[in-house]
Amino acid sequence: MDFGLVLQTDPPASRVVDLMKRAERNGFTYGWTFDSAVLWQEPFVIYSQILAQTDRLTVGPMVTNPGTRTWEVTASTFATLNDMYGNRTVCGIGRGDSAMRVAGRKPNTLARISEAMKVIRALGRGEETDLGGTPIRLPWVKPGAELPVWMAAYGPKALKMTGEEADGFILQLADLYLTEFMVKAVKDAAVAAGRDPGEVTICVAAPAYVTDDDSPEALAHAREQCRWFGGMVGNHVADLVSRYGEHSAQIPAELTDYIKARDGYDYAHHGRSGNPDTQFVPDEIVDRFCLIGPVEAHIEKLNALRALGVDQFAVYDMHDAQETTIDAYGSKVIPAVNA
Repeated sequence: MDFGLVLQTDPPASRVVDLMKRAERNGFTYGWTFDSAVLWQEPFVIYSQILAQTDRLTVGPMVTNPGTRTWEVTASTFATLNDMYGNRTVCGIGRGDSAMRVAGRKPNTLARISEAMKVIRALGRGEETDLGGTPIRLPWVKPGAELPVWMAAYGPKALKMTGEEADGFILQLADLYLTEFMVKAVKDAAVAAGRDPGEVTICVAAPAYVTDDDSPEALAHAREQCRWFGGMVGNHVADLVSRYGEHSAQIPAELTDYIKARDGYDYAHHGRSGNPDTQFVPDEIVDRFCLIGPVEAHIEKLNALRALGVDQFAVYDMHDAQETTIDAYGSKVIPAVNA
């Protein structure tokens, strides 16, 4: 199993770079960041520094979207990084929940994501593609260039499209039942489209918080540090409920039931521990969606995720134990899972 580190690009950028260097030293192979131009600093500038100061880390956004940048600019940026540092980038893409909404726009449609994925991937490989009726290519991209495009998804139509079109699937929660349900949906769609389902990389991303023991006090603190994640996921779930209804055979109740007490959301606190808009998230959801507890609990859940077909676990490291979580994974968790 690969391991990734996910960070927000809060200033100073040097700290983001330092944490990514620490992650590589601890056996992580992917470095991800949020991409929301109003809320955080520009990630692609920081990727250049991460790549320059690491040897093996693959970097990318979790996730960018096709609305805040033109597609040829996105592709050219990735291709430039790959030309400078080797094929060490991955394009995570989604609807643009925070990036679009804080700029007063609606998240992107699946049709737009589909079209953008094809254009960005082709241009990143140096291939000619159609951009709104105009054939274009990046003539300076060298042979052998690669740009995998991984799609973030929850709903049935997005899961189907991921299986049909994406190189990878990003699932932002670590609940075992929902992971099994959604991975199956993606792989079934890949098979139906005539693809080898093994060609779709499965990445589960969620907060991880390693405690010294499983005492009530330690677990309570870990839950409070990770409760924000249920609120972030709740934004996507609320969109699904508005589209498919509160009770739909297409959406598992295990995903939707917990947002009944949700009452608005302020993106000023997006993705941060102590987010006041996420008190509606119950402890049960934190335990299901995240990895918390002593090392042994992390190893047990990661082995279960791997058995469900997960190729990478990406650690959301937005809490008060960033360095210790990276180090605990490097010294104990990753070696045990990949023994």
